[in-house]
Amino acid sequence: MFLAEAFTRPAPMQGLAKAGFQQSYTYFTWRNTKAELEEFLSALAHETADFLRPNLFVNTPDILTEYLQFGGRPAYKIRAALAATAAPSYGVYAGYELYENVARPGSEENLDNEKYEYKIRDWEAAEAAGDSLAPYLRRLNEIRRAHPALRQLRNLAVHWSDDDSILVFSKHVPAALSPTGEADTLIVVANLDPHSVRETTVHLATSLWGVTPGEPFEVEDLLTGAHWTWHDHNYVRLDAFAEPVHILHVKEPR
Repeated sequence: MFLAEAFTRPAPMQGLAKAGFQQSYTYFTWRNTKAELEEFLSALAHETADFLRPNLFVNTPDILTEYLQFGGRPAYKIRAALAATAAPSYGVYAGYELYENVARPGSEENLDNEKYEYKIRDWEAAEAAGDSLAPYLRRLNEIRRAHPALRQLRNLAVHWSDDDSILVFSKHVPAALSPTGEADTLIVVANLDPHSVRETTVHLATSLWGVTPGEPFEVEDLLTGAHWTWHDHNYVRLDAFAEPVHILHVKEPR
């Protein structure tokens, strides 16, 4: 497995992948709007999956995007949830858990990052004070381990919402292809605006995972434990300052 850096432009990066540099950080860090992410994630799943293995890093010492610099703590949760659910591989560079967001002036690079100095961090104290994203990352990893649909790349399907800041996609593995012998379906609904509350209707192509359009089905939010009855059209309200993302596990149709 050879790594192609994200700083290679998309077309040459694909060429490198075909030549054997098949894993890449990709351009995930710079895809932040709904339109950008829909196009980007669809391409990873359906256009380049035969030769490119994306690793969705949320940050690196060299990459501290404006979205993270100015999005506050909600931005860190949003990007981590997207990375953990959209591809089988994702990465978090040290300091992300502590919301380190001070950039070197005029750049997208962490100030005094570990390219230049040895950094000492008190992880336990930060978590004890409620100033750490580590519990959220642990929960994301628990969800990934429990759900085989998240360990696949080609099964991502983008769905529609009426709000330009609400991204919706699903990942489905049928029973015949699941290592557990049971079908596994997850719906991710993300408020990409880290500064506000968003309300909208999401529209799902439920036939993709065998649910008849209009038929109700039960979902569980794996981040909060909440349960709802959903259909192919659903109202959602996502508060960036509380829980900006739903990760919904689809139960058996009623």
